[in-house]
Amino acid sequence: MDLDFFLKVNNVKINNIVAKTMRYTLYLLLIIWCLVFSNLINLDKTAISLCLASCGILLLIPTLFVNCFNVEKKFIMYLVVICASLVSSILCSFLSYYASAIVLFPLLIASLYYDRVLVLFTSLINTVLILASSMLNLSVGLISNDPLAKNVEAAIFYNFVPKELVVIFMSFIVYFIVDRNNEMMSDIFIYSQQLKISQEEIILSFSNICESKSKSTGEHVRRVSKYMRVLCEASGFDPNYTDMVCTASMMHDIGKLMIPEEILNKPGKLTEEEYAIVKNHVLYGEALLHNTTGEIMEIARTIALQHHERWDGKGYLGMKKEEIAYVSRLMALADVFDALSASRCYKEGWSLSQTYNEIALGSGTQFDPQVVELFKDNYSKFVEIFNSIPDVQPEQAPEEHWEIQNSVKIHEDGKEANVG
Repeated sequence: MDLDFFLKVNNVKINNIVAKTMRYTLYLLLIIWCLVFSNLINLDKTAISLCLASCGILLLIPTLFVNCFNVEKKFIMYLVVICASLVSSILCSFLSYYASAIVLFPLLIASLYYDRVLVLFTSLINTVLILASSMLNLSVGLISNDPLAKNVEAAIFYNFVPKELVVIFMSFIVYFIVDRNNEMMSDIFIYSQQLKISQEEIILSFSNICESKSKSTGEHVRRVSKYMRVLCEASGFDPNYTDMVCTASMMHDIGKLMIPEEILNKPGKLTEEEYAIVKNHVLYGEALLHNTTGEIMEIARTIALQHHERWDGKGYLGMKKEEIAYVSRLMALADVFDALSASRCYKEGWSLSQTYNEIALGSGTQFDPQVVELFKDNYSKFVEIFNSIPDVQPEQAPEEHWEIQNSVKIHEDGKEANVG
């Protein structure tokens, strides 16, 4: 995740806050309307109703785009500022000096965003609209004997100039506030990235320990993480969630830490009892991660538990179809692809074409058909990753091994091996 995306995500949250703020402002206008119609404020009811109705429509536009249409484009913050500036100018036009303080409303809205250009844009558009409202107040103002609306000179020197000076002064303040906040956000992003890198390194080291216990290599978890990135991006996940899934995927076999080495590394076939113990590594993995906190660990816990489940329900825990979390369905395919294609000292790796065909044949039985289609569409990326991260074989390992991953294979004695 880069800084631009980080700020974009933050702006999406701010858009929701701004939309809510402008809805609350609408409630204040409704209170003014009620005061006018209760004769507590002596203003023309028809004109003030038209004024407040126009402002109300403008104040609801952000809610329409942000909450109803869920638009997340950058132009939304400019649209919000324009709406706030128009509301300010309309109220200043009708209510003259009674509404003078509202010229700060657009700047306050702009200050919520971490964008210096937006502050300059707000100041410019505010200047234009304040001048327009000063002129408009000459003809449509509702305040009788308004000293700010006697003539053009009064409108400029007593209406426009004081408001504009306030806007310029506050623009400088808001600009430096936003500038400082922008620096703070950059510092937070850098810190979070450093923390993320440290976390990934710790997780990778821990995963390497798990792999080395079963006489495998750390390249397995690196490749699987890369395969998961391809599938996550193809699934339309945002970059932040994709990063978390890829990091979490490296802990899929953490439960192996609880399996005795004499079983993990046993030469030849496993007994029924030994195979049952091996299958329990998914439960051990979930248990090891059960009390951890954070979204990455939550994803890791799900993947560790479910990555040997099959679409047809014949996996370790008997879960099937949508009962299996989507990220776990992605993990099942990525894990099998690497287990089949990679060479180990206890087995020769399959050719990539054989691996491709095996996964294609597993569509609708072992794998989610949708995930298989994503794999087919992005097969060239899998090949590129496979070739870019070759295995480094450990010095000692048994001649055979029980693990060829969740793709069901037949041993020489006819016994199925549910790999993983």
